[in-house]
Amino acid sequence: MAEKPQNLQNHVRVVPPYHMFVFPVLFVNIGWAIYRVVKFPISFPTVFGVFLSVALLLLALYARLFVLTVQDRVIRLEMRLRLAEILPSDLRPRIPEFTVAQLVSMRFACDAELPALARKVLDDKMSDRKAIKQLVKNWQGDYVRA
Repeated sequence: MAEKPQNLQNHVRVVPPYHMFVFPVLFVNIGWAIYRVVKFPISFPTVFGVFLSVALLLLALYARLFVLTVQDRVIRLEMRLRLAEILPSDLRPRIPEFTVAQLVSMRFACDAELPALARKVLDDKMSDRKAIKQLVKNWQGDYVRA
């Protein structure tokens, strides 16, 4: 099934089983574990239940963070290669100046508008991801993302 066209308002990916099931269940589990420690006599199983529930939540959070970090590194590489091909010669030496956040935000710009956007981002020292994305006029969706 094809995804609907992306734009600034709908480009954030939400995976319902992950975001709307796993996280709420893990938070309820922490609440339940804390309730048991407070309500019942403190014992190894009740205290360990709190530690285990926190560990499971951290596992889920870090699993997502690790995937997004790898995705950002791939986007950084992709954007550096793309910029090396399409930027004018005066901007090419400045490619290493871009931060990962800037590159990730600029990836939505089409090739025609990317040089002007890159120049503006560098010259204005823009770092706010949302502000950079708002400058994109011809949005190119990223449909293969984590």
